[in-house]
Amino acid sequence: MPSPDTCFPIRQAVILAGGRGRRLAPHTDLRPKAMVEVDGAPLLRHQLDRFADAGVETVVVSAGYRSQAITDYVRTAPLPVRTTVVVESTPLGRGGGLKLAARALPAPQDPWFAVYGDIWSDFPLTPLGAHHLRCGALATVALVPPRLPRGTVRCDALGRVAELAAPPPPACTVNGGVYAFAPGVVPLLPDRGDHATTTLPHLVRLRQLAGYRAEGYWCAVNTPADLRELRERVAPTAPPGNGPGLSGTTGDRHPPA
Repeated sequence: MPSPDTCFPIRQAVILAGGRGRRLAPHTDLRPKAMVEVDGAPLLRHQLDRFADAGVETVVVSAGYRSQAITDYVRTAPLPVRTTVVVESTPLGRGGGLKLAARALPAPQDPWFAVYGDIWSDFPLTPLGAHHLRCGALATVALVPPRLPRGTVRCDALGRVAELAAPPPPACTVNGGVYAFAPGVVPLLPDRGDHATTTLPHLVRLRQLAGYRAEGYWCAVNTPADLRELRERVAPTAPPGNGPGLSGTTGDRHPPA
């Protein structure tokens, strides 16, 4: 029997790019987080490249703060997938933004990927989609090792510190902000608010949330330090526009909005 990868590829996706990004200031003073550049292209472009690599054909971007920068970029840049933008007239929160964008997807009866607009990762999305389809759950979340700025501390049996900045236990994972959703999850998303505190706990109670342990580099670009680390990681090994795990297409530089 053919695998879910070949039988039922996920062809549509949502990028959640409506947040203010205050912790990333001053980089977000004049542009949304999704338009902050890494390796010569906005984060948004890198995410579109990754979706294209996974066979996604249509992406809907949920925009809010300084949304004009995103709509202008989508309108004028040569992009690897069909991309549309929906704009929150008032802040809807992450769950509300997901719901708004999901309702604009071209195939409401089909599954879809979703990613937060500040996420950078190099793990492939196709296995995540295949895992989601095999599990049959309403939602699947990519699980990644936590990024702990101060590391961890390991103690011995007597309570004495045995190691500072020890790596986190291998079993320890966190929500990576990358999802695969069944169409039936859309009515469960809040019109306004955070799906992480409403929809996801509800799915856990229903036993309808699956986890996929992703292997590879991952980071959330939340602060200037995160951005600096990511830029340093990408710049020495890749020519402009070709970050790790991306499709190899180049992105156009976008001026501040």
